[in-house]
Amino acid sequence: MAEDRRDVIVIGAGVVGLSTGLTLRSRGLEVTVIDREGPAAGASAGNAGAFAFTDILPLASPRIIRQAPKWLLDPLGPLSVPPAYALKIAPWMWRFWKASWPARVAASTRVQTAMMRLSQTTLEPFLAREGLMPFLRRDGNLQVYEGEREFRASLPGWEARAAEGIDFRHLTGGEIAEIQPGLAPRFTHATFTPGWWSVTEPRDYTLALAERFRAQGGRIEVAEARALVHGGVETSAGTMRAAWIVLAAGAVSHRIARTAGVRIPLEAERGYNTTLPRGAFDLRTQVTFGGHGFVVTRIGEGIRVGGAVELGGLDLPPNYARADAMLKKAAAFLPALRTTGGTQWMGFRPSLPDTLPAIGPLAPRPDVICAFGHGHLGLTQSTGTAEIVADLISGRTPPIDIRPFSPHRF
Repeated sequence: MAEDRRDVIVIGAGVVGLSTGLTLRSRGLEVTVIDREGPAAGASAGNAGAFAFTDILPLASPRIIRQAPKWLLDPLGPLSVPPAYALKIAPWMWRFWKASWPARVAASTRVQTAMMRLSQTTLEPFLAREGLMPFLRRDGNLQVYEGEREFRASLPGWEARAAEGIDFRHLTGGEIAEIQPGLAPRFTHATFTPGWWSVTEPRDYTLALAERFRAQGGRIEVAEARALVHGGVETSAGTMRAAWIVLAAGAVSHRIARTAGVRIPLEAERGYNTTLPRGAFDLRTQVTFGGHGFVVTRIGEGIRVGGAVELGGLDLPPNYARADAMLKKAAAFLPALRTTGGTQWMGFRPSLPDTLPAIGPLAPRPDVICAFGHGHLGLTQSTGTAEIVADLISGRTPPIDIRPFSPHRF
């Protein structure tokens, strides 16, 4: 059925779409959010819960390119490409390789830093305005290293963060145990970043966003967006009309953009995790095992073990052996970890080759504003993205230069 015309339709009820919807409502606009499954159905529910404001370095980098061949030899390692998807992913990998050139990495780091500062600046006012401050944790992050060599290899990245004023401390021995007891002795070095915050439980947080959005007069419809049409969106529930469309549909956003004649090299980066019940481990901060591509983090009263990168698209069946492999490693790295009673999950991170999101107008449809492709940083950059989108729709100048985020930069 046809919907009455609204000021804005937001496609996607994940953390980016709902944060944007709330910010638009705070500016007095009539907003409908549509999603084929409803709020918190995808990566917004199953992520590691981090506001990773210190994570300014792009994944597309010389360091990752050097490590990739070794990782790709292990089908259950930090990075994998299923053979059935290798040919299809090749153009994306070519763009990823070009984005790893030093000059482009330096430019991406500057842009990412600006986005992180905006997102951190906007987060607490957003949470306070919407009554969501109890969801915020300030536990920091501990990046751990197996030996001097791995630690030394990380130093250029920390030097880049230091140049941007990011606070961190390098630790050894007993200093590590003061932050997080119970790590295996193989981890001889670590770096602690206190400015790495987290959300208590990402699914509950996203559902709370939906509740607040409805309470503020927003409308949420369960409907699949099928095509961008003149003046609106063709959906499984009929054509919905609006003056503005915000495309925040995560890993399927490129399919919707294609209906307007625009091809965007978005890939579904599949992530896996296992969430363990209360009492699994005395975890005091999020711990990143960077050499193995996964994190261990508190989620509610439990523990989530997850991460890694599987470039396998949207349609291949899940390979939960990857979640099993990370859990087995976590048990070796945290000897007191209880690994029974867990729940496995697989979700899609919407990733662009240069690690930057697509934010800004879609050229053939200036009434369509893109807000997708955040990769691992959707939760982190949700309020910053919402502020930019709301400024564009309100006719204001965004607080940072958004040209590097153009959906047409490729």
